Amino acid sequence: QVQLVESGGGLVQAGGSLRLSCAASGRTFSDYAMGWFRQAPGKEREVVAAINWSGGNTYYADSVKGRFTISRDNSKNAIYLQMNSLKPEDTAVYYCAARSSRGYRTGQGSYDYWGQGTQVTVSS
Repeated sequence: QVQLVESGGGLVQAGGSLRLSCAASGRTFSDYAMGWFRQAPGKEREVVAAINWSGGNTYYADSVKGRFTISRDNSKNAIYLQMNSLKPEDTAVYYCAARSSRGYRTGQGSYDYWGQGTQVTVSS
């Protein structure tokens, strides 16, 4: 069992930055690939970024490529999402998720554990 807790969400103006954190506990963190997902009102949850167990391989959705950076610190059992040049369309609840495998996937069905989410609101 893995417990995930996100933090760092908030209200920011367009063009601003936020850094989301996800703290994990319960199992050997480095055994898990991790992902960030988001869900905007009235829309389905979508993948934002994903990272393998070591941090050596990452994935970004086209909509955030070049603006967001996913990273992890296995010594701290944490992953991060640095979000720059934020746009109003980035407004959503952001979730971190853990997959019981070292390689990442982009489908939400591939992830076994989820955090409670953190709200990100970008004003225009």
